[in-house]
Amino acid sequence: MEREPNRLLKRLIDEAGFTYKELARRVNDLGVVRGLSGLRHDHGSVLRWLGGQRPKDPVPGMLAEIFTLRLGRKVGSEDLGMPDVSIPLDLGQEITRTWHEGVATVTALWRADVERRKFLLDSTFVIGAGSVGAVRWLAPPLEARPVAGGSRMVGMADIAAIREVTRSFGELDNRFGGGRIRSAVVKYLDTAVAPLLNDGSYAEATGKELASAAAELTRLAGWMAYDLEHHGVAQRYLIQALRLARGADDHGLAGEILAGMSHQAVYIGQPAHALDLARAAQVSARRAGIASLLAEAYVLEAHAHALLQDRTACAGALHRAERAFDGRKPGAEPGWIAYFDEAYLSAKFAHCFRDLGDGAQAVRHARRSLEMDGRFVRGRMFNLSLLAAGLLRTGEVEEACTAAGEALDLAGGLQSVRTRSYVTDLRERLEPYAAEPRVRELTERIGELVPA
Repeated sequence: MEREPNRLLKRLIDEAGFTYKELARRVNDLGVVRGLSGLRHDHGSVLRWLGGQRPKDPVPGMLAEIFTLRLGRKVGSEDLGMPDVSIPLDLGQEITRTWHEGVATVTALWRADVERRKFLLDSTFVIGAGSVGAVRWLAPPLEARPVAGGSRMVGMADIAAIREVTRSFGELDNRFGGGRIRSAVVKYLDTAVAPLLNDGSYAEATGKELASAAAELTRLAGWMAYDLEHHGVAQRYLIQALRLARGADDHGLAGEILAGMSHQAVYIGQPAHALDLARAAQVSARRAGIASLLAEAYVLEAHAHALLQDRTACAGALHRAERAFDGRKPGAEPGWIAYFDEAYLSAKFAHCFRDLGDGAQAVRHARRSLEMDGRFVRGRMFNLSLLAAGLLRTGEVEEACTAAGEALDLAGGLQSVRTRSYVTDLRERLEPYAAEPRVRELTERIGELVPA
């Protein structure tokens, strides 16, 4: 069958003012940057593309980047007349059974995210996907080990760089919210981490370290999507982070990812699903022997019980969380759980009591939660909101207004949709006191942040 000429590509080449030779050279140069030194495109390659031939991945995505930079607007592979019809709409919603299938899935997810593919932007949260992911993590070992024989040798310096980038991005997320930096995180995954996974050469020991580092950063990208309330995207990232942790045989990190999935399920009002995920996280925490993680998993279980209004089960889970927390060894635990200190535990207790309607206990724990690391700006905003909610419940309106005002001070500097949701919750809790002068003032400030 004769191919249709690619008129979209021709139009873009003319608009950008590229010669065919120049465009081919730019693709080759970008390939070198990506670690794809084998690209040898020339004038004839561009002629074939114009004739309707679709180059192999990742060339369409690279062309999209080149035109985006040249034209100063977003250009996707569809705009080039090179749509990727092979990407399934459920990309990232399941844990693959082999390492190489997992690499193909997660790198395709990153690429689709960079290209802002519509199916991904429009994706919604799927309860069954998270459940299957948890079951597959807890199932017997998968077939393939994390080994590869690509053209680029992967070393510990590459892995250290990923971990340092993850640490830096994590700090920025806590200070400014996911909206300010998530696109940079995804781009780094696509341009720096994907080539190591796809084209790298690594034995099993290095492969496990690479998988673990990639899992941490993928988890962070998922957490940022959750912070922006892009729940379908967040779920896919967390599931794929779980798959990478599986490749690393990292039970602790997998438990942390499952805990994050439970956290998200609580937030979107799916307590039964959150309960399943929290219990799966407990299994991983026990396997890893990480007391802080076990405490986190128990307190997430407690929060799910609180949403279900099961006071007895909630109290039992909170007690188990305290006992696990007492056994933690901060200096001997992984860096990714360092945030889980007494203040964080207190905040989770406060959430439970708020949702059970126990204002006095919510206030007690919210006050303790504010004895926190000052770098966690978004977390402090949440905790001040918790304190305000508890104080309103106990009738302490003036003090509640003070706490709410401090929360709003912080909210203005955060690009976080979850922050806006906490602000909206404050507005609803303040409504019964609308006649109070301070409440009217706060309501006006809230309206500036979150229009009614």
